[in-house]
Amino acid sequence: MQPTRKSLHIAIPSPLKRALLALESAGGTCRIVGGSVRDALLGLKPKDFDVEVYGLDLETIAKTLNPLGRTDLVGKAFAVVKLWTHGEEYDFAIPRRESKSGTGHRGFTIEADANLSEEVALERRDFTINALLYDHSSEEVIDYFGGLEDLERRILRHISPAFKEDPLRVLRGMQFAGRFEMELDDETAKLCREVGPEFWTLAQERIWTEWEKWAQKSKSLSHGMRALEKSGWIRYFPQLNALRNLPQDPEWHPEGDAWTHTLHCLDALIRETDWAELSEAEKTPLAFGVLCHDLGKTRCTRWALKRGAKHWISPGHDTQSIWLAEQFFDSMRSPHEVRDKVMRLVGNHHFLNTVPKGGHSDASLRRLAKRLAPATTHELVYVMIADHRGRPPLVSEAQDERIANFKIRIQELDLESSAPEPVLLGRHLIARGMKPGPEFKPVLDAAYDAQLEGTITDEESATQWLDTYFKGVES
Repeated sequence: MQPTRKSLHIAIPSPLKRALLALESAGGTCRIVGGSVRDALLGLKPKDFDVEVYGLDLETIAKTLNPLGRTDLVGKAFAVVKLWTHGEEYDFAIPRRESKSGTGHRGFTIEADANLSEEVALERRDFTINALLYDHSSEEVIDYFGGLEDLERRILRHISPAFKEDPLRVLRGMQFAGRFEMELDDETAKLCREVGPEFWTLAQERIWTEWEKWAQKSKSLSHGMRALEKSGWIRYFPQLNALRNLPQDPEWHPEGDAWTHTLHCLDALIRETDWAELSEAEKTPLAFGVLCHDLGKTRCTRWALKRGAKHWISPGHDTQSIWLAEQFFDSMRSPHEVRDKVMRLVGNHHFLNTVPKGGHSDASLRRLAKRLAPATTHELVYVMIADHRGRPPLVSEAQDERIANFKIRIQELDLESSAPEPVLLGRHLIARGMKPGPEFKPVLDAAYDAQLEGTITDEESATQWLDTYFKGVES
C-alpha cells in the first residue's frame, strides 16, 4: 500500500541528526516514529525521539553510534540500542514482529527483522496516531494507516486486530483521549471490551502509570473518562461505574446523573481555574480529587422528604467518599502522598455548603487546614470550584461569593499551603524542667488545640497558656 505523505519540518536535535546521518552512511534507513511525530503535528514540542532503523543489525547500529556517545544493548531482548549523548537518551530499534506467547502486557515473543517493510513493522503499534513515520531527509510524515486523518478528526483508532494482544493499550487509550481531546473509535471500543478480562493480568504499577498520565497531561480530563466508559473498562473501577445513572435532585443538579456531574466537574476544573499553569505534580491530586469527590453518593443517595417534598438526597456522601476513594486507589499502585491528599480533599469538599451565621470562625478555618493535611486549603479551592461549576447551567452567586471569601480568609490567616506550625514545642517543656517522655504528647496536643482556637499566637502567649495549664494540673 502506498502511504500518504505530508510535508512537515521537525526541529531535530543536532546530536540526533548526526546519529541519523551516521547510520544512513553505514547503509541503514532511519525513520523517526511515534509520539514525537504525533506531537509535532499537534503543534507540541517533540520529545522522546524514537528511531526505527531498517537494513542494519544491532551490532552494526551500536558500533556506528559508539563514537557519538555511550551506547548499550540493554534493550537487546527488544531489539533496541540506546544512545546517551549531550545529556539526552535516544532509542534506535530494529523493526520487529511480535507474537502473543502469554497473558498480560508482557506476554510476547519478539522477532527482530531488519529487512521488514515499514508497513508490516508498524502493524504492531497501538493507535494510528502513534504509527506515523518521519523521514528527516525529505522532511515528510509517512502515513500507512490513516493516522493523519484520525489526528485531524480527533479519533483514536487501532491499527489491527493485534491491538487486543496488549491489554494495557486500553488504558493508554484513556489517557491519550484526555491528552489530545479524542474520541474512541467504535470498532476500537469493541476490541477494548473483548480484551476486558485481561485487565486482571496487568501490574498495578502499570495501571497507575496510565492514570497518572491522564491526571497530569490531559487537556480534557472528561474525554479520558468518556473513553474509559466507552471501552467498557469503567467496570473495573466499580467506584466510578456506580456513579453512572445514579440520580440527583434536578433542582440542584440539572445536568443529570452523578457521573454526568463528575464529567462536568472535570471540565470545570480545567475551564474555571489556572489548570494550564500548574505543574504536573500539582495537577495530580486535583484531577483525582474532583474525579472522586462524589463517590460516596453511591452509598448515601435515597428518595426522601426534604423541604416538604420528596427529593433525591445524599447526606454524608463527602465522608463516605473517603474510603471509596481509597478503594479506587487500591486497584493501582498509587503513591501514598497522592491518595492521602485525595482522601482529605473529597472528605472536606462540602465545607462551604454549611456556613454558620456570621461565617466560619478563624478557629474553624485553622482546624480545616489541620484536617486537610497533607492536602491544603488552596487545593481544596480547586475542588470546590469544580464541584460548584459542574452543574450547568446552574450557577449559585452565593456559592461563588462563599468561595471568594474563603480564598481571602485563608490568605489572611496564612493557611493556603499548610496548617499553622506549632508554637509550643518540646524545648519549651524541657525549659520548664520536664524530662522528655510520653507525658509530652498530651501537653503539646492541648497547646496546639489552644493555638488553633487562637489562645496561643506566639511564644509569649504560649508561656502564659503553659502557666495556666500547669496550675490546672496541680490543682
